[in-house]
Amino acid sequence: MEDSCNYITNINRVLKSIKSEVTVNFIHSDQSGIIIVTNKVASPLDFQTIESYIKSTKHIEAKGVEVP
Repeated sequence: MEDSCNYITNINRVLKSIKSEVTVNFIHSDQSGIIIVTNKVASPLDFQTIESYIKSTKHIEAKGVEVP
């Protein structure tokens, strides 16, 4: 992920629009998937929001996105 700073900013903007207190602090992509570190435990709605944003982004491999 070349532009992880932009992804973090955009994900945080989307989370703020749904009035979430969760913010993304770090994103890392490797062969096994995508690691997203947040400031607190995210709710299912927050996970869905992050997942939707990532899957709509053309530069991220959507198959690597898993929601626990």
